[in-house]
Amino acid sequence: MSARTSALRVLNACRVSGAWADAALAAELGRENLSAPDAALTSRIVYGVLQTRMLLDYYVSAYCTQRLDHLQQPLPDILRIGAYQILYLDKVPDHAAVSESVELAKASRRGAAAGLVNAVLRKLSQNKNHLIALPDDPVEQLSIATSHPRALTERMIAVLGMEEAGAFLRANNAVAPVTAQVNPLKTTTEKLLTELKNAGIDAKPHPWVPDCVELSGVGDLTTLPAFYRGAFLVQDAAARLASMGVEPGMAVLDVCAAPGGKSFSAAFAMRNQGSVVACDLHENKLKRIRDGAARLGITCIETHAADGRVFRPDWAEAFDAVLCDVPCSGLGIIRKKPDVRYKDLSALADLPEIQRAILENAARYVKHGGLLVYSTCTVLPEENEGVTSAFLRDHSEFTPVPDDHGAAFWPQRDQTDGFYIFRMRR
Repeated sequence: MSARTSALRVLNACRVSGAWADAALAAELGRENLSAPDAALTSRIVYGVLQTRMLLDYYVSAYCTQRLDHLQQPLPDILRIGAYQILYLDKVPDHAAVSESVELAKASRRGAAAGLVNAVLRKLSQNKNHLIALPDDPVEQLSIATSHPRALTERMIAVLGMEEAGAFLRANNAVAPVTAQVNPLKTTTEKLLTELKNAGIDAKPHPWVPDCVELSGVGDLTTLPAFYRGAFLVQDAAARLASMGVEPGMAVLDVCAAPGGKSFSAAFAMRNQGSVVACDLHENKLKRIRDGAARLGITCIETHAADGRVFRPDWAEAFDAVLCDVPCSGLGIIRKKPDVRYKDLSALADLPEIQRAILENAARYVKHGGLLVYSTCTVLPEENEGVTSAFLRDHSEFTPVPDDHGAAFWPQRDQTDGFYIFRMRR
């Protein structure tokens, strides 16, 4: 099976079943025995098409006699795959991108449209150095140029202003840095850096987050001996800071723990001394946490199936630290999950109510003098400052903990995921 066929199958899974691209891509690569170069090309095409879909559609539509949304599926995705290669992949000859797309149409039982695919992509190739201008309206231009829906573009302009909103939206299409947290139960920063460099990985200490290293030139990190030994945990630098203030011997509760990164980070900070109770609604996600803990050599974590909104009387005021990494819109991790940008913002309106309910319930588990941490991987103020400000107005027994790093993190400012962390002391 070719890389382009696999890419089309992933995009089709996203469209038909609503699958997230990262999960659909992992399933496809696990199912098909692609060569390393073909697997890399598949990934590049899938993420590239999702990152630039609106712009691709704009340019393709200039040479297509029919509206893209009137074409039979999967012809729009086939045209996007071809257009992405023509406009963004210098190592793929244009004629190969065109001919492979024609073959994709035939293999997808759309042979009658093979001539259309050939004509559109050939015209795009012939004119790629003289593409049609984007709309004059600055908001529409920014929306199409960065391939973010207009509603999200307008929302970010309202939050950040036009200039920085543009920087944020463009950062979402950049390659996300890979950050690994050093596992102190297995190694040290110096030893891990040496081991990774010997494996051909460009690694250096993170400039402002302790016990983290930045990686580049990485392939599949899970194939490294250091990964198998549990010497590191792949985790964004901002997410790492959610466990600040956790110390050895503490009793810690992670109320929305899956896939386990913050529970693992807390266990590192505790040097595996104390207890971490990691909760999630679904048993299959809890198994992932247990498997991850075993790889990392963590023995202080126990898992529980629990709803973060439902009070457990036996946990009342029982924990030194409670972590609430609540369900959110995910708009801070678009660099890693490019399809998040296409969420319907109106469907997210109920999230702050859910987030507030989890925070209210979790607060009841914090000992006097204990730490309550609220975090999200979004950048919307209604899910971040809006939730914590309302909570503090109603709970004078909690006070903010000063944080040298600040509460909000942005890719265009901090080179991290978009993330929010708010720490309170009872």
